[in-house]
Amino acid sequence: MFKFFDQLARNRNKERLSDKKFEFVFEKNIPADEYIALDTETTGLNPNKDEILSIGAVKIKGDRILTSKSFEIFIKPLRNISEESIKIHHILPSDIENGGTIDDALTQLLYFIQNRPIVGYYISFDMAILGNYLQQFINIKLPNDTVELSSMYYERYRKKSAHEFVDLKFDTIMDELDIPLLGKHDALNDAIMSAMIYLKLRDKPIYKGAFR
Repeated sequence: MFKFFDQLARNRNKERLSDKKFEFVFEKNIPADEYIALDTETTGLNPNKDEILSIGAVKIKGDRILTSKSFEIFIKPLRNISEESIKIHHILPSDIENGGTIDDALTQLLYFIQNRPIVGYYISFDMAILGNYLQQFINIKLPNDTVELSSMYYERYRKKSAHEFVDLKFDTIMDELDIPLLGKHDALNDAIMSAMIYLKLRDKPIYKGAFR
């Protein structure tokens, strides 16, 4: 039943597409064992009003992270970046002074990700803010399937009791999986770290204990 409604929503999304050259994102034949790890750096945490400053993505194929097949772009925002915002993402006005337009960034991103599933840490935020921009650009939401890393981690490290706590912070997951931290608050580095988390978690068994 859920698959039926998901397909119905997907079909309606495709019908709204205003530029048919991007129909490839709706194709069903996904390249075998290929994923895209993705991250955005934004002016804040409200996808309905904040702006994207940079997008980073990297291709995963099988057991490999193809850093040579990576994507990174900076976008010049419409509004000035606040000091509070800079404290979060550490992107200075000088870093994006020569940034491109959001429409150009979205065009390049869509050709990079194609119809591959997207991997990320709290990826729903990235999908939401990208979706808001895409609705203005070509009248659709990003249709790609997603893989949420915090859920993958929880399913494998979940405790035996409802009273036990599973720490889902990014740094905790990286430490637990013995993955080196790259420079944080950098969209491409965050995408590469997300790809490493995915590969570490993918083959770990899901916890089958009594607690649900």
